[in-house]
Parts: sequence; structure tokens; C-alpha cells
Amino acid sequence: MRAEAWLEYAADLGLDPFYRDRARTPPAEAPPSVAAAPRPARNIPEDRPRAAPASPISPPASASLFESTERIEGDNLDRIRQDIGPDCTRCKLCKGRTQIVFGTGNPGAALVFVGEGPGRDEDEQGEPFVGRAGKLLTQMIEAMSLRREDVYICNVVKCRPPENRLPEKDEIATCSPFLLRQLDVIHPKAICCLGSCAAQTLLQTTQGISRFRGEWFDFRGSKLIATYHPAYLLRNPNAKGEVWKDLQKVMAVLGLQPRRR
Repeated sequence: MRAEAWLEYAADLGLDPFYRDRARTPPAEAPPSVAAAPRPARNIPEDRPRAAPASPISPPASASLFESTERIEGDNLDRIRQDIGPDCTRCKLCKGRTQIVFGTGNPGAALVFVGEGPGRDEDEQGEPFVGRAGKLLTQMIEAMSLRREDVYICNVVKCRPPENRLPEKDEIATCSPFLLRQLDVIHPKAICCLGSCAAQTLLQTTQGISRFRGEWFDFRGSKLIATYHPAYLLRNPNAKGEVWKDLQKVMAVLGLQPRRR
């Protein structure tokens, strides 16, 4: 795509924060302190940002399921995909899907983005984040001086929920162990959860994302941060600036500088 068309597309979606601010707003010189995983609490919808900063999040009383789950020796992405199978029927999502959407990108990536589940476009193409929200995610990745093929992108569940609803608890419980194996195999330096579902699943909390968005957590040897989902940004353009701040924190951890125009 020509530069003029690319910038026009960005302007149409209101992506100015990802381009206008990055040249004059360098990432933080040092990564923020790492917090512990949060306690389960009352859920707060993603599209209701809190007016005041939340109080510090306390660690859970015991290790989460993910922290206590042992890694599989010799595991790899091909083996995980084979274990899922060509036509998985482990949960009810299999009834309406076109194909399984496993994940895509660099198997040795330093950064992994985790979403909630495939949408219609992803279900048709078999690749995560290829629809309108996926195009915005690609813009975000490129604003970080990365290419889409430099990172790894996957979801909590591998099959499209009907009408793009949120995955249900039983579906998450059935499919998330495969996500955990993907993260163990890739072992990225940073994990960026996109939206409440991914963050709540990996942090084992019911708190809304606005309670801990932009904070760092330890997750099985990686640093984990949560930010708003690109689909949420399409509905709420004013939140793009907050997400850019979160991405700058990721860039600081990875030693990246914003790409200049």
C-alpha cells in the first residue's frame, strides 16, 4: 500500500495517536515494576473506564492453575496443533466454526499478543486478527517499529463463538491449556493481552481490565501487560491514547524505539 493511502486509512480510523505522538514521545527509559497477579473481584465492563486510579491489586492466596501447571518437555507449536486435532470437538464451539484458528507469527517472538477468540473473518481465513480489528492491530504493531511477522498472535479459544460473543467459562477451560502450551513454547519476553477475556483468563481474575490495564505482572517467566482490545478502540477512539501509552511500556521492555515517519 502506498504511504499516502496508508496514512489516509489511519486517519479514517482515527489512529493519529499511533503516528502523530510516537515521533516526539519516546518510551520510558526503564520498564515499570512488576506486580503480582490480582485477586478475583467484581467484574467491571471494559467500556466503563474508572474515573479514579484503582488501589493496588493483592496477590492471590495460592498459585493459579496456570502457575502450577507443569511444562511439557520437548513441546513445540506443531505438536500442540496436532494435539488439538484436525476437527476438535472438545467443546460446543465446534458446532458453528468453519475452521480452527490456531495462531500465527514468529515461533521465537519476543512479544505475543493474545486476544479472546476468532471472529467471522478469522473463521473464514484461519488466521487470527485479519478483520477490521486485525488491521488496527497491525497498525499498532508497525507503530512499535515491528512487523506483524515479528510477533506471535493467538487467542484464548481457537474456534469462533457464535455471533462473536465472549467465550464462556467451559469453553475457556477446555481450550486455554493449548494457549498455555503455546506461551510456554514461545516463552516471549512480553505478553500483551488484548481485552478483558485474555487478561482475566491468564491472570485468573474476574476484575475488569480497567482495574489493572497498563500494569506489569509476572507470568511463567514472561512479563504480562493488558490493554484494550482493538475492537474496543474502534468503538471508543478516545481510548487510543491510553493504549499507545501501554504499547510504549512494552517497547521499553523490548528496547524498541517508535518508528519515525
